[in-house]
Amino acid sequence: MFGLGVTELIIILVIVVVLFGASRLPEIGRGIGEAITNFRKSTADLTRIDKTSKGSEDETVS
Repeated sequence: MFGLGVTELIIILVIVVVLFGASRLPEIGRGIGEAITNFRKSTADLTRIDKTSKGSEDETVS
């Protein structure tokens, strides 16, 4: 995972807990999860739009 070992991940987790506090971690995690979900939906929509536009270009060229 990005060349990070277990020790590095634990250090990063400790830094995040110190900076934001344990009470805000669920809120931060939820925000990151929503951002990832929105990103995946957007890329799927763009892929679908790209495929449909290529299909219509093939029809107009023929």
